[in-house]
Amino acid sequence: MACVDEPPEKHCWVCFATEKEDRAAEWVSPCRCKGCTKWIHQSCLQRWLDEKQKGNSGGAVSCPQCGTEYQIVFPKIGPLVYFLQQVDRALSRASPFAAAGVVVGTVYWSAVTYGAVTVMQVVGHKKGLDVMERADPLFLLMGLPTIPVMLVLGKMIRWEDYVVRLWQRHSSKLQIFSGLVPGVGRPLARIPAEGSYGGDHLSVSRTLCGALIFPSIANLVGRLLFRRVTSNLQRTILGGIAFVVIKGVLKVYFKQQQYLIQANRHILNYPEPEGRADGTFEDDNEDSSNE
Repeated sequence: MACVDEPPEKHCWVCFATEKEDRAAEWVSPCRCKGCTKWIHQSCLQRWLDEKQKGNSGGAVSCPQCGTEYQIVFPKIGPLVYFLQQVDRALSRASPFAAAGVVVGTVYWSAVTYGAVTVMQVVGHKKGLDVMERADPLFLLMGLPTIPVMLVLGKMIRWEDYVVRLWQRHSSKLQIFSGLVPGVGRPLARIPAEGSYGGDHLSVSRTLCGALIFPSIANLVGRLLFRRVTSNLQRTILGGIAFVVIKGVLKVYFKQQQYLIQANRHILNYPEPEGRADGTFEDDNEDSSNE
């Protein structure tokens, strides 16, 4: 504010009204400010506080000029209102913990359900139900939720990256296989920077989805490739191993090809327009600039 000296009359710094314009208004000086920012209408200050508190009537508000915290006094309330106010505050404080408990409980029972479905899918519906009925309930409550956790942890083991690094490190020794597998032993024009050749990052959603659908994929691959195996458990295990191996081989080959593409990239010369070599364009530009 440009005003420093005490004005001859009260002046509201919100609505800019003076004491003469509204003699019935209630004035207040809530902070250490002097001059034209000292006084403010009680009603204007109340509206300004409502905007600053944004529904939190107990929140502290300070003067934007001098930083003095406003002293807000509420009228006395009865015992019933006080009790309801304390209950409301207690519920507000406990609601985040209750919500977290609900989320944790939902995740836990979802994991239990998923673990039970996975057991029935892997060993067979009837046999899975029989196994879970005979098992100790405490063991089921502790063991079933660990199934999705172990699947996610297993999905996070990136053994393909280790194989790719070994391949790149000893690629010169694999030239004898260049006729069988394209890209093996090919000489590199340069060594790409780490992570510049499309190495996939650890995606949470992709890892979670891949881990949770793995039992279904293992069961499906087992039914397609190992039909002669009578045991549903053995067939699912073999299908899972086959899927992991096939997917890993394809992924290793794909990442190696990305590495080779990045290593053998080439940057072209800038294509000069026709006439640039004999200086015709430069002359035209000079003539136009002289004009």
